[in-house]
Amino acid sequence: MNEVLLRSLIPGVIAILVRRGADFAAAEDAVQDALVEALRTWPADGSANSPRSGDASGSSGSSGSPGGGRPVRDPKGWLVTVAWRRFLDAARADAARRRREDLLDEEPAPGAAPAVDDTLQLYFLCAHPSLTPSSAVALTLRAVGGLTTRQIARAYLVPEATMAQRISRAKRTVSGVRFDRPGDVATVLRVLYLVFNEGYSGDVDLAAEAIRLTRQLAAAIDHPEVAGLLALMLLHHARRAARTAPDGSLVPLAEQDRGRWDTASIAEGIGILRAALARDRLGEFQAQAAVAALHADAPTAGETDWVQIVEWYDELVRLNDSPVVRLNRAVAVGEADGPRAGLAALAAVDAASSASSSNRGHRIPRYTAVAAYLHERDGDLATAARLYAEAARQAPNLAERDHLTRQAARLNARR
Repeated sequence: MNEVLLRSLIPGVIAILVRRGADFAAAEDAVQDALVEALRTWPADGSANSPRSGDASGSSGSSGSPGGGRPVRDPKGWLVTVAWRRFLDAARADAARRRREDLLDEEPAPGAAPAVDDTLQLYFLCAHPSLTPSSAVALTLRAVGGLTTRQIARAYLVPEATMAQRISRAKRTVSGVRFDRPGDVATVLRVLYLVFNEGYSGDVDLAAEAIRLTRQLAAAIDHPEVAGLLALMLLHHARRAARTAPDGSLVPLAEQDRGRWDTASIAEGIGILRAALARDRLGEFQAQAAVAALHADAPTAGETDWVQIVEWYDELVRLNDSPVVRLNRAVAVGEADGPRAGLAALAAVDAASSASSSNRGHRIPRYTAVAAYLHERDGDLATAARLYAEAARQAPNLAERDHLTRQAARLNARR
């Protein structure tokens, strides 16, 4: 069975059912039932041309096989027909939905799926502003990515029941939302970037899944920021194999074996980025991808064009003057103009973040680690060692904590 084919068809099938009148939760459930039936009846080679069973829907009565044992030449149409019939069966069985009787009398005839692609609208629905970021990510992985609740739960290292409740709440939240207004592309991209940043955990590679979904979105919408995000993901993912040592410890960018970087992904990412930048509609993801491309272009860490990276961070500050962007800019300034200049830029970040009442008393993530690095480069090993130890206590995960602890120990041994 070709699972890649099935998962690529899911968003379009759900969207067709919603456009016909099913609410989102019922449509998603019906499509999951149809997928189970496809796995049961389609041939093992994934050709979808000759079901192993004459009853493609797996039930009697109104839910009979759309193909009647004949070859299934349109997998999407097959899924739409079976899912719609499952929805109708559920609606008939539910007394609270008798108001939908007008739908029951208007069952579309089996046939090819409509040519209209509603996948993009499904992206917008899953990234609805009424959802929390974590719920939007979970719903996107379920409805657009086609992952099971169990797979998503394992990726987030939470119990399956917890994830099922989160997804159910998200589906209820968006069930009444109509596809009558254009969605916010920026929100969809933020959700996909959140998926990508989850990286790998459990049995689902979320970084790879985010790239797959972003490719799908890029095929559905011609937007330079969608291309920018895809380029950024490809360029970051290309360095993945070199980011950790055999013992699992983190390897900083400057110390990575660049021979282990994925040159094909780098070339593809740079090509996509160049085409996006040529449209002269610069956005945050394109600017971030440009920084990643400059790192990828450098044969060695010492040959990195830090001056141009600072210029791209200046562009990013104009687009999004956030403390995190300014923190990254401070690192680049420290490399381009020396550690004293970097520390001055870092002090400005500290002042800017402290001025906000919501941030008062809370350091920006990685702030202390960056301060430690710049002080080390400036020769103040005592301050750097103290800051590395402090950053280790603030680290969000074990790998970063161990890396920063080793940095502190290394400097203490030199004093």
